[in-house]
Amino acid sequence: MNCSIVNSLHLKPSLAVILPSTGIILNNGRLRFRELLKLSMSQATKAFIKDGVLRINGREALLSVPENVVVKPSSNESLFLGAVSPEASSRHVFKLGVVKDFKLLSLFRFKLWWMIPRIGRSGSDIPAETQLLLLEAKANGDGSPQADKALPFYILFLPVLDGQFRSSLQGNSSNELEFCIESGDPSVKSSKFFEAVLVNYAEDPYDLVKESIKQMPEMLDWFGWCTWDTFYHDVSPEGIREGLRSLSEGGTPAKFLIIDDGWQDVVNEFQKEGEPVVEGSYFGGRLVGIRENSKFRSDNPTSEGTSNGLKDFITSIKETFGVKYVYVWHALMGYWGGVHPNAPETRNYNSKLLYPEQSPGNLAHSRDLAMDCMEKYGVAMIDPNRVDEFYDDLHAYLVSQNIDGVKVDVQNILETLGTGYGGRVSLTHRFQEALEKSISKNFPDNSIICCMSLSTDSIYSSKVSAVTRASDDYMPRNLTSQTAHVASVAFNSIFLGEVLVPDWDMFYSVHYAAEFHAKARALGGCGIYVSDKINEHDFDLLKKLVLPDGSILRAKYPGRPTRDCLFSDPITDGKSLLKVWNLNKFTGILGAFNCQGAGTWPGLSSNQSNSSPEFITGEVSPNDIEYLDEVAGNNWIGDCAIYSFDSGSLSRLPKNESFGVTLKVLQCELFTISPVQVYDKNVEFSPIGLIQMYNSGGAVENIDFSNKNSDLVLHIEGRGSGIFGAYSSRQPECCTLNSKQVQFKFSIVDNFLTLNIPVGLHFWALDIFF
Repeated sequence: MNCSIVNSLHLKPSLAVILPSTGIILNNGRLRFRELLKLSMSQATKAFIKDGVLRINGREALLSVPENVVVKPSSNESLFLGAVSPEASSRHVFKLGVVKDFKLLSLFRFKLWWMIPRIGRSGSDIPAETQLLLLEAKANGDGSPQADKALPFYILFLPVLDGQFRSSLQGNSSNELEFCIESGDPSVKSSKFFEAVLVNYAEDPYDLVKESIKQMPEMLDWFGWCTWDTFYHDVSPEGIREGLRSLSEGGTPAKFLIIDDGWQDVVNEFQKEGEPVVEGSYFGGRLVGIRENSKFRSDNPTSEGTSNGLKDFITSIKETFGVKYVYVWHALMGYWGGVHPNAPETRNYNSKLLYPEQSPGNLAHSRDLAMDCMEKYGVAMIDPNRVDEFYDDLHAYLVSQNIDGVKVDVQNILETLGTGYGGRVSLTHRFQEALEKSISKNFPDNSIICCMSLSTDSIYSSKVSAVTRASDDYMPRNLTSQTAHVASVAFNSIFLGEVLVPDWDMFYSVHYAAEFHAKARALGGCGIYVSDKINEHDFDLLKKLVLPDGSILRAKYPGRPTRDCLFSDPITDGKSLLKVWNLNKFTGILGAFNCQGAGTWPGLSSNQSNSSPEFITGEVSPNDIEYLDEVAGNNWIGDCAIYSFDSGSLSRLPKNESFGVTLKVLQCELFTISPVQVYDKNVEFSPIGLIQMYNSGGAVENIDFSNKNSDLVLHIEGRGSGIFGAYSSRQPECCTLNSKQVQFKFSIVDNFLTLNIPVGLHFWALDIFF
């Protein structure tokens, strides 16, 4: 078993997860590897196979389990499933047993690059290329009234990497769960697999990692702008300047910039200059040098008459517009079509032209223009023995040009190129190791965004990278993809959020679904960046996300669906809202989204209905926020103050109660949920934060209290300007802001305390006297 502790992690009780080949153990408490190994060998697992049935926590999880399926205990209560075959092969499909009468959630790849969720009830609902399967079970599971009343628990099937092989799950028409395991190289064969699928169970479906195992790049906390949907390949220094200027002048300065595809030195033999554009031909372009193209070179004068190379340009925009971080785009293989084998500046990387071959699991789903073109034009893959040199040359040059990080795209292409190189897993390990070695050397802030990388080959091979795109591209012109984009990231974050920060991608602030996307990102726990065209901005919307200094109020964790939404389809069932939860330091945030009737999932049959009623109603409760007690403090009395962003209303509710919310299609609402604490003199108080910001509670950095003379004083530290709000059972005697007395308003109707934090105060200390 290839496992080691990379850090001490804190998990909720009852979950210990080992991810093979990742170097990561996710474990309850702070046990070291030897202790875990001793436990796994000495304690009987609660899951076992008897009479062809796999039972987990007393529940029949798999029926009719074949005799060639093997069980290997892992840690305290988890295990591995595998299988053996009489013949060695580079690809096997093994049956694990029948799955039926469960609520189930599959996260699967519908394209080579991307995942989406699928809701179901039995094995036939599990798509090929499923990378996470979650079942909701009852302890008895016998259909009795007692079983119906039993609290549910959750069973996780996680296909992982087993040596040089990568596994995935799928169902068949007989409701059998299968795992497909493949090397990606016909010469890499095996007949025995003992650690193909990790199985675990817990009473909590999240059991989220509390302490990060990876360094998070600082750009996550600043507002950004990406050039892609603004310019596409026509990006230029002049265009970038104008875009930064328009955002800055509107009061939402971009402190983080991604210069996307279009800056590199590329040749394309499949698209001749002056000829009509061939759709997808740019996927055949190949890199001919690590330097920038002529648009960004010093020999290309600007309209202002000066000659600025890349370094001078980057330095200039940082000084002029206060940009803190500039990233540039490149593909894992240099460019879409790889690195040119014969160009003078790149021939030393020994690239070889290969033609990708997709696995049957990928071919079972959506066709993809990028993949179709790369299969047609080929990919010039860097020699694996020279890839360290390539990444270091490229990244060292970028650092010399004042670049701070990279967005590395097209990462899953490696799984299609493994023949003759030890297979997909070995090849991915090699390139990821080289990439992350270069990132650690050249960008010490771990400044990388991974993209087109949602395969377990890439996810489990990543030891350093901390941020990954969690969905297909934001496509502003695709009217059916807006709600699916939001729902996909939320569901995918159940899986990805355990080891990475899910990136929600860019969006337009001027768009019919702009508010929908903006509110989702406000509670996503992600970086926030737009791709607005020059002078096309909705600053009223952006100022609900971005503080005047360009920072954002980022929530603590990845935003994920609430527990009651895990097994409902928020896109096509015509009745369910999507609810997404997150936490700040002292508050929770909950979003309710009506995704029905505005699109459908890729790959569903054309007769699948996506119609829905004009309005859909759901229930919202403080209990929707997982781990709320962890931020509530010792003085929590069980009630919560609930602030509705759209209505501006404040109410108080016991944590176990709920209220209705009714939304029309593409409408969403955010709620700040703040635990009410009791202090001396019977003061009951809970902060809301900056009430004009979508994530209002993210502004509150610290809360404390003291007694001065006969007064109770609440000390609140925060950041950002605007209207601060809080629930207070009593009207204060006075308030001071940075030691100066300030005016406040107090409503006796709803106990709403508000006061103004002036523009220019980035950090502040508020004292409230009772």
